[in-house]
Amino acid sequence: MSAAHGHPAEARMAFGAQERAGSPEDITIRRLQPVLGTWVEIRASGRAGRVERAVASAFLYLARVQRRMSFHAPDSALSRINLHAHHTPQRVDAWTWDVLRKARALSRASEGCFDITLGARLVARGVLPDHGFASLRAPIGADAVVLLPGRRVTLRRPVLLTLDGIAKGYAVDLAIQCLKRAGVRQAVVNAGGDLRVFGADSVPLAVRGANGVISDAGVLRNAAVASSALGLEDSDSERFPGCVLHPSQGHAGPSQASLAPSGGGSVSRPRGYSQKHAGPPQVWTVQAPACWRADALTKVAALAAPGRRHILVSRLGGRILQSGQGIAQGGAA
Repeated sequence: MSAAHGHPAEARMAFGAQERAGSPEDITIRRLQPVLGTWVEIRASGRAGRVERAVASAFLYLARVQRRMSFHAPDSALSRINLHAHHTPQRVDAWTWDVLRKARALSRASEGCFDITLGARLVARGVLPDHGFASLRAPIGADAVVLLPGRRVTLRRPVLLTLDGIAKGYAVDLAIQCLKRAGVRQAVVNAGGDLRVFGADSVPLAVRGANGVISDAGVLRNAAVASSALGLEDSDSERFPGCVLHPSQGHAGPSQASLAPSGGGSVSRPRGYSQKHAGPPQVWTVQAPACWRADALTKVAALAAPGRRHILVSRLGGRILQSGQGIAQGGAA
């Protein structure tokens, strides 16, 4: 597994000093582990002992999402769907089912800007591995995905699903839920730019522009942000490893999100993969209540028609904080 470096969205903790804790027994810890195709950082404040156990459990949640929803792993739930669901319904776990349900609904609501059926195009480009799939030519579209009772998934035709960015965001949300249930007072989970904060204190937010410059973007409180990029050079693959693929045009350009990897509108790319974006480099940062939604809506922001993107992202529950060439448009509340 390769790790991405340089998070496009970064939260600098405004809390965590012993004297600011909720009680004299509170501590703040910071842990960093490679998972989801990137370095994931968790910073959390709470009771000593309890917070350590909570953070360890949160990393287990992240690893489980990777095992279940990775395109690269031939034995993942996602790979079973891609290999067999076009002829035999596949029963999946509750998390994979939930991500598929969310992704299908968002694909329909986003006027096609978000599409999880693009895997075959990326296999054909060498971006994703071929596990012996039945076809790389099936017409894309969310209508191919059928969710049956009993958490069974079938495909009307042999499309290849990618859950990359949306699954990474979903994993961050699960980690946050785990920390909350364990009694952690405040935390930040940052998975390569898919970032969510919870707790009473606001956290200063910084975003990385297409030129690599980090700018203040206000503060974040009980919300999530994510970033995706278009048109960066190969030399930027460490900071923004991945690609965004337009469903209608089949055009690929670099993007920030990767899930060890598989994709939902974006997927990881091998080093050296390049397909130019027409126009200057662009970075899109979106805030939403949940990280899965923020990540998915960065693809909508990047690919929607200019006159529609702000309206569409807002209608779908997000807010664009950074657009175009990386100038922050406002702080997160």
